[in-house]
Amino acid sequence: MRATAGAMVIAMAASGVVGTATAGTAAASSSSAALDPTVSPGGNFDLSVWELQLPIGSPGSPTTIPPSQLKGPNGYTNPAYFWTDKNDGSMTFWDPESGVTTPNSSYPRSELREMNADGSAADWSLSGTHRLSARLRIVSVTSNVCVGQIHLGSGGSSTKPLLELYYRANGDIVLGLENSPDGGQTLHTLANVALGTQWSYVIAIVGGRIQITVNGSTTTYPIASGFDSYHQYFKAGDYNQSASDSTSKGAKVKFYALTVAHG
Repeated sequence: MRATAGAMVIAMAASGVVGTATAGTAAASSSSAALDPTVSPGGNFDLSVWELQLPIGSPGSPTTIPPSQLKGPNGYTNPAYFWTDKNDGSMTFWDPESGVTTPNSSYPRSELREMNADGSAADWSLSGTHRLSARLRIVSVTSNVCVGQIHLGSGGSSTKPLLELYYRANGDIVLGLENSPDGGQTLHTLANVALGTQWSYVIAIVGGRIQITVNGSTTTYPIASGFDSYHQYFKAGDYNQSASDSTSKGAKVKFYALTVAHG
């Protein structure tokens, strides 16, 4: 298996057994002491395989930061939207409701988009095993924020995701599975975690099926045949699901671990 991970980032393994767990499991409660609060996010996380999309720029054309500028301890940081928390070293995202959006969304984001090591856009097939693993906590949210995605890449004209993982203001963690490349989601409530509490997720494709693990509890889902022709890529971060002209309302998300693996 090929894995990408920062030396200081704790890899999160996906469980293959459906079970129960709480936010106090080892996967969710590992200490963040290994994170250095004095460096940029690229000093604690392997951002050489991510592009950052910000809620600023021109309407329909948000600012993006390439991997070459994100990686390393002196990499890109933005004190308003993307920075290292000086207390716990977390990679912190802020996304106001008034932020700039992409052409195909009504909602702003401060979010990472998966890239390849050579700087090209990631675009992998549904065969094989693919995992996005994270440990995080949501500090604030207006109503709903997407913290992880598998998004459709090449293979067709759809601009939809295959799936989105949401955190809601009431603490519910909800999986949204796209019904087809034309749109429409079926929602599955997976867990409930209090605001401000660390939790973990693994979003995976394993054996041609979707596998979602939240705090050690795993569920699997089939992939609709309409997606067979599409390639995919991961996204992670703070994709707010509400929009307004407010610069103070929005979502703040902190990551303590983030890894990608393909095999």
